[in-house]
Amino acid sequence: MLNTSNLSVQIPSSGEQPKLLDQVRGKIRLKHYSIRTEQAYVDWIKRYILHFNKKHPKELGAAEVEQFLTHLAVVGKVSASTQNQAKCALLFLYKDVLGNQLPWLDDVEQAKTSKRLPVVLTKLEVQLVLSHLKGTQHLIASLLYGTGMRILEGLRLRVKDIDFARREILIRDGKGYKDRVTMLPISLVAPLQAHLAHVKTLHEQDLANGFGSVYMPFALNKKYPYAARDWIWQYVFPSAKRSLDPRTIAEKGAGEMRRHHIQDQAVQRAMRQAVVDSAITKPATPHTLRHSFATHLLEAGYDIRTVQELLGHSDVSTTMIYTHVLNKGGKGVLSPLDQL
Repeated sequence: MLNTSNLSVQIPSSGEQPKLLDQVRGKIRLKHYSIRTEQAYVDWIKRYILHFNKKHPKELGAAEVEQFLTHLAVVGKVSASTQNQAKCALLFLYKDVLGNQLPWLDDVEQAKTSKRLPVVLTKLEVQLVLSHLKGTQHLIASLLYGTGMRILEGLRLRVKDIDFARREILIRDGKGYKDRVTMLPISLVAPLQAHLAHVKTLHEQDLANGFGSVYMPFALNKKYPYAARDWIWQYVFPSAKRSLDPRTIAEKGAGEMRRHHIQDQAVQRAMRQAVVDSAITKPATPHTLRHSFATHLLEAGYDIRTVQELLGHSDVSTTMIYTHVLNKGGKGVLSPLDQL
């Protein structure tokens, strides 16, 4: 049986066996998964353990995993994607942390997700939404639509990732941990340069106050111990306030104050309000701007392979979903009612 203390974050002393959730965190960081994945996996594993009255996962098996996933769907009424995320967390626990390679792990049924067409805004609707955004939120939304980036790809941009001379943006560790290059819209060059001038002033103030360190991915902090305070590594869209880095809390026992990037929830809220103010009757989100980017490029006659590379899709079939809007109405067919 697991004690309640086993669910808390405790840093083991030398030679002491790490707690189960600390083992999970350690394995996740070894594989360079994002902090979002770490938080989600740890939360699902906690819920799994508590669901079975704090029994150790080693005492549970395929029946319990399927029972837990069924409970999420029937009682929790979670979506298929949420249920699959919980399944991925549990499979990670058994395979990567506990070293359980039993065949039943691959036989746990995957929930089928709905295949829905993306919401796409017209060019006029995009212009209308952007007109109801101001300041940094307007710049972020314009960048998402102008480059096709996902929201976190845009928020995690570092100063060094923007090449004004070549009008390119290097997207590091996108979905699937892949790098790619997208264009920098000419109309955003001047606004971005003005924005970065303000951000640099903010960074210099942080340095003068004894701060100015930013999170460094993977092991770069050890390889370049002073790079975290360099200007080129700072976020393009930093938060207005400094906060404790959660990973330094777990690693050192005492958190380090850093200026993280703007939270995606803030952009989501601003976009939601802009859609309401625009009186648009579509459930548009920041990700809708990425869908609109791809659709409008295809409408303009650009090759689908080019659009695929800009979006970072591994398979062109994923990009093909945007071709549905190229046909007017129902697959370009003229309704017989209109022929009367």
